[in-house]
Amino acid sequence: MLSKLDDAPDPQIRQLRQQYVNLSDIEDAIRQAIQAQLENAPLRLINTSTGRLCDRDAQINAFMESTEHKELLHTLDMRAPLQTEPIEKVVVKYFGWVMLSHRWERKEPLLHDIQHKVIYDLDPVGTIVKLQKFCEVSRSAGYRWAWSDTCCIDQNNNLELQRSVNCMFAWYHHSALTIVYLSDVPPLSKSGALANSTWNTRGWTVQEFLAPKIILFYQSDWKLYLDNRSRNHKQSVNIMGELERSTGINARALVDFHPGTRDAREKLRWASTRVTTLQEDIAYSLFGIFGVHLPVIYGENRQNALGRLLQEIIAHSGDITVLDWVGQSSTFNSCLPAEISSYKALPFPLLSLSEDEMQNSVRTLRNSMVAVKLASRLYTALEKLSVPRFANGRLQLPCIAFPLTEVKWKKPDQSAEKCFAYEVKADGLQDLLITTADKLVQFSPTKRVRQTFLLVRPWNRYDLGLVDFTEESQSVYDWPDEPGDDELVTRRLRLFVRLTRPFNALLLAQQWGGEYKRIASDDNIVAQVTDLASIDDMMDVRMLEIL
Repeated sequence: MLSKLDDAPDPQIRQLRQQYVNLSDIEDAIRQAIQAQLENAPLRLINTSTGRLCDRDAQINAFMESTEHKELLHTLDMRAPLQTEPIEKVVVKYFGWVMLSHRWERKEPLLHDIQHKVIYDLDPVGTIVKLQKFCEVSRSAGYRWAWSDTCCIDQNNNLELQRSVNCMFAWYHHSALTIVYLSDVPPLSKSGALANSTWNTRGWTVQEFLAPKIILFYQSDWKLYLDNRSRNHKQSVNIMGELERSTGINARALVDFHPGTRDAREKLRWASTRVTTLQEDIAYSLFGIFGVHLPVIYGENRQNALGRLLQEIIAHSGDITVLDWVGQSSTFNSCLPAEISSYKALPFPLLSLSEDEMQNSVRTLRNSMVAVKLASRLYTALEKLSVPRFANGRLQLPCIAFPLTEVKWKKPDQSAEKCFAYEVKADGLQDLLITTADKLVQFSPTKRVRQTFLLVRPWNRYDLGLVDFTEESQSVYDWPDEPGDDELVTRRLRLFVRLTRPFNALLLAQQWGGEYKRIASDDNIVAQVTDLASIDDMMDVRMLEIL
C-alpha cells in the first residue's frame, strides 16, 4: 500500500509517505540481524522444541514461521526512521544457542545417528540419554537451540571439520549459555569434585570453559553442581576458586579470557597436563586460545601439529618464551619440544635486581668511560637485530652467542641413568654443568673439534625498552618522545646491567650446512657472564638459523 504512494501526484502525500517505512525495509533489517547473529554460530543446531537437527536454512525458516516473527512485525513502529533495536533484541533471543562441554564416552551419537530423526523419540540408552537430557535442560532454561560436538559436526567432511575446529572458540564465546556436564560427579558431591573430574583433564575443555561468558556446571544427575542456582557459575567465588586451584589458571582469566599470543608460555602451561584421544588434538584444541587459524591435518602426528602451532605463535608475536622448556626436542624443529608436557614446569625463576640496586649499578658504571662505550656498542648491535622469524620449520633466532671452549664428561648421579653430564666452559661465562640425553663430543683448548658448539642467549627485543608498535591497545599518542642523550646513556647502561644477570641459555651444535640444532637438556641451563670485564665477550650478536 505504501509503495503506491511513492508516485502520488500530490506532493503532500509523497512527503507523508517518507515518514513511514516499507515492509520490505523491515524484512531486510530482520535478515541483516539474523545474518549478524548467525555469523558466529555453529553450522548445525538441535531444535530443543522439536528435537530435530537443523542447518542454517532450517533455523531461519523456523523463525519466519514463528510467533516471535509475527509479533515482531505486528509491534514494530512503521514510522521512519526504522528502529532496529527491537529487531535485534528478538533475533538475539530467538537464535541464542547452548553449547555442551563434556567428556566423550564410548558410542556417542554421531551426525548420521540423529539426522532426520527426533532425538526425543530415540531409545533412551547409553549416551543418547545425555543428549536428550542436555536438550531438555536447555529447553527448560528457555533456549530453542542446542549444540553438541558429537552429532552437530560431520566428522567425515574434512572441510567442515577444519572450519569447526577453527571456529569453535567463537561458538563457545558467543553462546547464550555453555553447559558443562560432569558425568563422573555424583549427586550431592562436595566442593572438590569438579577438580577431580575427568572432564578437568581433557585438552578440548580448556577453551570450553575459558571462551564462554556464561557457564553452568551439572552433576551426573543433571542437577546443578553444589546446588548453586546462580545464573552464571563464573560469578561463583567457590567454583572459580576450585577451578583456579586445579588448573593453575588465574581467576581473572577464567572469568574474562581474551585469546591471543600474549603470555604464550603461560597458556601452554595451562594445557601441559591435558590429554586428548587423538594426538594432534592437543595442538588443535589451542587454536582458539591463541587466536590462530591453521589447517587441520589429522594423521600428521603430535609433534608436527604442536610444531606448526608454536611456529605460528613465534612468527606472529616474536615471543621467545615458548623456547623455555626442558625435555626432548621435536622433529619439527629442535628448538621446540616434542611434548606439550615440557611446559608443565613454571619458567625458571631468575632473580632480578631491585630498582635501587639497578640505579646504584648504573650510577657506578657512569663513572667508567669503558663501560659506557661497551654498553653503547652492545645496545646498537642488539637494536639492529631483527625479531625471531619462523617459517617452513626453520627458526631465525636473534641471540648473543658464547662459543664453547671445553666439554668434559662427568659421572652423573645414579638417579640420572639415561642422561649424560658434562662440565662446560664458554668464553665470558661462568662454568656450567649440563645434563642431557644426547652424547656430546668432548674437547678442550688442547684438543679441538671441527664442529662448533654455542651457548646462546635468545634475544628479546623488548629488553631494549623500545616501543612495541604491534601493541593494539597502545595509541600513537602514547608513544614516548625520542630519548635525550642522558636518557639514552641510562637506557644502555640499564641493559648492560641486566645482561650481567643469570639467563636461560640454549645449547646449540652447528650442522654441516652451517645451521644449528638445539641440544635439549633435562634441566634449565642457567648461565651468567663471569664479570663486568667479560661483557666484551657478549659482542657476538647474530641471527642463527636453527633446524
